[in-house]
Amino acid sequence: MTDGTTVRGPREDGAPATPAREEPLATLDLPTRIELSAALLALDSWGLGGAVIRAPRYDLAEAFVARVAALLPAHTPMRRLPLSIPDDRLLGGLDLALTLTLGRPVAERGLLATLNGGVLVVPAAERVGASLAARLTQMMDTGTVPNRAPGARDVAEARVCLLALDEADIDEEPVHPALADRLAFRVDLDASPLAELFSPDDIAAAAALLAEVRGSDAQLATLVSTAGMFGVDSLRAVRAAVRAARGCAALDGRRRVEPQDLATAAALVLGPRATRLPAPPAEPESTAEPPPPPPPDEQQDDSDDADNTDVRELEERLIEAMQATLPVGLTIEPPKRAPKSGSATGRSGADRSGGVRGRQVGTRRGDPRGGGRLDIVETLRAAAPWQPLRRRPDSKLLIQVRPDDFRVRKLFEPAGTTAIFVVDASGSSALNRMAEAKGAVELLLAESYARRDEVALIAFRGAQAEILLPPTRAIAAAKRALAALPGGGGTPLASAIDRAVELTMRARREGNDTIVVFLTDARANVARDGSGGREAAMRDALQSAKVLRAMEGTTLLIDTSPRASQQAQDVAAEMGARYVALPRTDARSIHAAVSGAVVGAR
Repeated sequence: MTDGTTVRGPREDGAPATPAREEPLATLDLPTRIELSAALLALDSWGLGGAVIRAPRYDLAEAFVARVAALLPAHTPMRRLPLSIPDDRLLGGLDLALTLTLGRPVAERGLLATLNGGVLVVPAAERVGASLAARLTQMMDTGTVPNRAPGARDVAEARVCLLALDEADIDEEPVHPALADRLAFRVDLDASPLAELFSPDDIAAAAALLAEVRGSDAQLATLVSTAGMFGVDSLRAVRAAVRAARGCAALDGRRRVEPQDLATAAALVLGPRATRLPAPPAEPESTAEPPPPPPPDEQQDDSDDADNTDVRELEERLIEAMQATLPVGLTIEPPKRAPKSGSATGRSGADRSGGVRGRQVGTRRGDPRGGGRLDIVETLRAAAPWQPLRRRPDSKLLIQVRPDDFRVRKLFEPAGTTAIFVVDASGSSALNRMAEAKGAVELLLAESYARRDEVALIAFRGAQAEILLPPTRAIAAAKRALAALPGGGGTPLASAIDRAVELTMRARREGNDTIVVFLTDARANVARDGSGGREAAMRDALQSAKVLRAMEGTTLLIDTSPRASQQAQDVAAEMGARYVALPRTDARSIHAAVSGAVVGAR
């Protein structure tokens, strides 16, 4: 393949074709790199494991899946994985209908066994839990799956390629690291159309040649050392890069791995996994005297020098190629976000198990009288193997179920988010931006309701802050409380922060994440005890801000003063909040800034 997307396969006389690609991958555009990933997956599905696919839209990810399917051999099985699939459906279990009909245990094959040699698409792969990830990684390591039916001892072959669709937001938990480590590629799609550079015939021709492709030990050593330079410590990643390099050579119709193949493989496999940039070379000591030349009989051969030069050139070529696919954090300073404690990051928060609501993620043995929801099918499945022993000749019961057979549903309920709005209703703020602040809070309340978040409202004026609205989903009540909010009086900022800490602790006890949004000019002039004085009021406010910071939640401070205030910046820094200054703007501008900050923090 050249930079102009030319593809060359083996010649008709059986001799290997001449190399068609000499440029490093950095000269190829994104659609070409994506097409190479799809072609390599179709060529060596089991060897490469699969890919983690990220896209701004779901249809773009589906287009990549369809492209891989189009390059695979005809009739290659492809299925989607339900995240709530039980073990007996995934790995194999008891065929309940035949077991009840025949009166003896009958095992059935699971999803992975039926997909041997095929592709498993995993939607919302970032939500794959530890248990399901363990099942998948065991299958990928061994190429087999054990049948979970009672008494079954057979092990089915399952050499399956995984396409994990990562649908998480930018700061949500990524795909389970153990699973992602076994998938060769990280495919980041954009709105560009996919390039169709290969055909199924090209893949078939390369597949016939793949087993004969070989590389050298020096190439492998260089690949390992380059991976170490970029902080890629996984040997699985190096193994995947070697297989990808062999695949690139086979696609070009060659039986020997060339430097351009290694550069392509390093960029596709190692580049996205990089965790650091290579250290700059150490400068030579200028004061040290050069060592005397060795005697002629101890000098290295010219061939050794040539080999060292080749290794250095290959290493530089790999580093150059990997620059095209390095993670953003290695080249651009990533945005700083307030850390969250005790919960997974992301919009939906952490999952809570053991409840009576939520999505089903399996079953467990239990008593439905204890509050669990009985899973009738799984209960019958657990009781079926024992019917020959339990059945009595004089009994008319078709099936006997005992307490040990009861299976209750294992449910995971997404934790909610409580948005706490703290509005400054003092005289200084009311004079400046009270109307705009009310309008912005109304818009944010509507968004919180659409996300099914809880909202709370705190107003502070006069001597102390007041919780106008405890956490609730009643948007009408929140709007009424906001509309009745008067303006005027002092600024008891310390009291407002204390009330925010109180509501944050209440939400955390209920398992919710919290987002606290302050709309204030931070001109504190009322101390915690209700006395006046700016110095004491500011000292109390900073002390309360430290307590809120210790909660390690997401906090924003919107400076509503006409000009950016150093005082507001100091308060924001002390509470660990994101500071947003919005001089001379309206309610929609405040709403847009706060909404963007909230999304970024989530």
